[in-house]
Amino acid sequence: MDLERTPQVPPAIARLPDSDGRVIWSVMIPVYNCIVYLQEALESVLQQALPADVMQIMVIDDCSTDGDVAELVSAVGKGRVGYFRKDKNSGSLRNFESCINLAKGKYVHILHGDDKVSHGFYAEMQRLFSAYPEVGACYSNFNHIDSNGREVLPAEQLQENSGVIANWLEKIACRNLIQPPAIIVKREVYEQLGSFFAVHYGEDWEMWVRIAAHYSCAYSPKLLAHYRVHTTNISTHSIRSGQNVKDIQKVIDIINDYLPPEKRRLLRNTAKKNFSRYFATLPDKLYHEHRRRRAALMQAYLALKMHVNIWTAKYMVKIIVKCVIGYRRGW
Repeated sequence: MDLERTPQVPPAIARLPDSDGRVIWSVMIPVYNCIVYLQEALESVLQQALPADVMQIMVIDDCSTDGDVAELVSAVGKGRVGYFRKDKNSGSLRNFESCINLAKGKYVHILHGDDKVSHGFYAEMQRLFSAYPEVGACYSNFNHIDSNGREVLPAEQLQENSGVIANWLEKIACRNLIQPPAIIVKREVYEQLGSFFAVHYGEDWEMWVRIAAHYSCAYSPKLLAHYRVHTTNISTHSIRSGQNVKDIQKVIDIINDYLPPEKRRLLRNTAKKNFSRYFATLPDKLYHEHRRRRAALMQAYLALKMHVNIWTAKYMVKIIVKCVIGYRRGW
């Protein structure tokens, strides 16, 4: 394991003085080879951008090779969007760390370059932070979209009304209820707890649980953020290799220390069951859409190994049968 790219402890975030001249919002956009989606991400922010003395907007380029990111930022941003390019590719975890350290605002939004937000997102987050100043983070409802912006997984409403989430630590410890474009975190929280670490799949879930162990969180049921699923993002690569299951297992081990001792066994088992059931559904996609039989078998096996239940057993048998008979629906 490359410890420089994958830190094993949370990287420290430098503290910033809280002055009257400090901007309120930092929209930090980490990018690496996602130029085809970046314009849409930028425009989703710019259409609701506050003045520059209130909102910082900046693209942090992890040495992309798929196009001239600086030119695109200049053309779309027209001087409103800052740009920083690294000297060499450092990996997603280090790029998130750079985003937070370069952020000057009290509230930090890490908006991945292939995701986007809807108009009204920042106004709604401002309303939540103002109404509940004690929280460490706020997030809105969100959905999953494909490379063309079509919804592939609808929003799942956490609660009917906006407000502070009850029993938040227990809820987020059982499964990941957030995707990165939907959440804004106070910079002081990152200063206190550090940046992302340990894994490249599920690193955000670990962070949300770590924050929940120290701070409350407020939620809005409004659908205002959009997480993009496509064939070139980190999640897809991790699923194809089976690293997703291994990383989540590691995260479950890490977050166990964040939980109340008397509830650790129950929450740990619930998390393993929830993630195993999700991972067990992925072999069909790997088999039919990506035509990767070995990857499909491995995903099913790892899901079953994580937690044995009717769901994981059923999908294990299902994918074995398909491979044995050479089933080729849609091929």
